[in-house]
Amino acid sequence: MSVNITIDGLAVRADAGDTLVDVAADNGVYIPTLCYQRGRPCLGTCRVCSVRVNGNVMAACTVPVADGMEVEVNDPADMRKALVELLFAEGNHNCPSCEKSGRCELQVVGYEVGMMVSRFPYRFPLRDRETRPKKIWLENDRCIFCQRCVEFVRDRETGRRIFSIDHRGSRSRIVMDVALADRMSDQQVREAAELCPVGCILQKGLGYNDPIGRRRFEVRRLRQRVLEGEGQ
Repeated sequence: MSVNITIDGLAVRADAGDTLVDVAADNGVYIPTLCYQRGRPCLGTCRVCSVRVNGNVMAACTVPVADGMEVEVNDPADMRKALVELLFAEGNHNCPSCEKSGRCELQVVGYEVGMMVSRFPYRFPLRDRETRPKKIWLENDRCIFCQRCVEFVRDRETGRRIFSIDHRGSRSRIVMDVALADRMSDQQVREAAELCPVGCILQKGLGYNDPIGRRRFEVRRLRQRVLEGEGQ
């Protein structure tokens, strides 16, 4: 069943139950996301897709569209910017020296929201790296705890999770099952590294595989590239 909604005053027709963030993208309206990927179950962990729906702030990746829905994307823009600034403040993100610079989804959302520097004090946390697996390693300083790896990366024989959450609260961190990680094929390692929105999951022996000048994200044409599906 088709429904009619408005997004920042734009009249949009969509199928009832479709996810709001997808409907917006299909109609040329960019809503940033870091944990959500089209076609996968919603996680709702990063909240950078927050918009106002019928006056209430909601995560667009969690909202199925319904007839008469009024959506404001631009109204909570500063709140989204603050959320991105918090992510930068809570980790150690040195973009010029990161292997994923130019292909990092946190970096592209930082461009989009106009972030220059975080308004919040940087915590500079000390986090242990996981380097024991043969093909893959975790640079936990860069983790934004989106939990994509926890939910979507599984051992292909047993279905068990390769990544999991250890500790609670501010001490929470992503850990790897080393034995299962060592069973990952080269293709699965590459898929896990691509799945990570930042430079936390890295393939050993690869490093800077794209030369300068072939960055995936740039300030120019940023919205167009993301809306075309490169950032999903």
